[in-house]
Amino acid sequence: MTRKDTTDFLRYSFAGFGFWLIKYFTLHTFYSVLYTSAFCLLLKKSVPLCRNLNDLHIHYTKNIMKLATLNTNTRDGQLLIVSKDLSTATLAQSASTMQGALDNWEVVSPKLQAEYDALNAGETKDSFAFDEIGCTSPLPRAPQWLDGSAYVNHVELVRKARNAEMPPSFWVDPLMYQGGSDTFLDPHEPIQFETTDWGIDMEAETAIILDDVPMGTKADKALNYVRLIMLVNDVSLRGLIPQELGKGFGFVQSKPSSAFSPVAVTPDELGENWKDGKVCLPIWVDLNDKPLGRANAGIDMTFSFAQLIEHAAKTRDLGTGTIIGSGTISNKGLDGGPGKPISDGGLGYSCLAEERMVETILTGSPKTPFMQFGDNVKIYMKDENGNSIFGMIDQDVIQYEPAN
Repeated sequence: MTRKDTTDFLRYSFAGFGFWLIKYFTLHTFYSVLYTSAFCLLLKKSVPLCRNLNDLHIHYTKNIMKLATLNTNTRDGQLLIVSKDLSTATLAQSASTMQGALDNWEVVSPKLQAEYDALNAGETKDSFAFDEIGCTSPLPRAPQWLDGSAYVNHVELVRKARNAEMPPSFWVDPLMYQGGSDTFLDPHEPIQFETTDWGIDMEAETAIILDDVPMGTKADKALNYVRLIMLVNDVSLRGLIPQELGKGFGFVQSKPSSAFSPVAVTPDELGENWKDGKVCLPIWVDLNDKPLGRANAGIDMTFSFAQLIEHAAKTRDLGTGTIIGSGTISNKGLDGGPGKPISDGGLGYSCLAEERMVETILTGSPKTPFMQFGDNVKIYMKDENGNSIFGMIDQDVIQYEPAN
């Protein structure tokens, strides 16, 4: 081979190699873009659109936790990690308060999850016996408290008891009011009023705590923003409600401070019992240690929490820590009519007003009195194995003595 042949060989070899490199990287870039585009399209179809990359964490990371707030005689208390069986607890290291954890959920929740896992594995050195009596409501105060009326059966009974027709819109457009959220009662704190003439009543409900929810969020995306689930006693003064509603401007005096369960749990903690934006378990209500209600929160819930969120966010953003209640849990009777007392084989009632309404419908007048001084109400929920999930709301009714 001559020098010229060698030169030509090398020149064509390098040219061929260069062409191959260009072809390789061109195709590589093309397929990378293609695969990336396909992945993004799939992601867009399968995951609700996110406002930022951190939101992707919402959809793929499971959080299985139970949290509570220790009463430290401060406004917001101290965040606790509580074991699954509610037997032990430890001070949270990743956040000092419940609101602080919610405000930084994407960063803090994996750390809280690790603390929860360690507590349940018996690997936490500073754990102690959990005493729910020493707890405040999970959020002792909140940016916002919105209470719905998702069980239209309850609303229908109210109107039927006074021979009033229920507007058809009530079946498609949720009722909701904004209650006071600056001072919630502790779950074991007494219910105090000056007189029983105001018609003191309990309302057993489920409730959710939200992350930031953008205005206009639709129901199919809404559950992505649910962080925690609780029980609530929405204390109501039935004797004051007609006068307030008659003014056409909503509740204030007739809806005093509510109390929430000692423990709040993540939706994933409930497993299959959190389905389609509903807690699918009975809520237990005892009055003076006698069963009053065992209605199932997942049955006859006309509006799911997803729909309640959409309703609340129609014209505004909802800030982190917003609480939404389900309204009084109410089940129809097996025959489709009003529910029956537990003593008659029914599921009972989650408030005394509903029992009185059924009595009025059936007999013409109510017989059951509202709560009196010295009465006690307990509200709780059990899993399939009979274990308490949220702890217990346990409140005595006592007379309030105004300071001179």
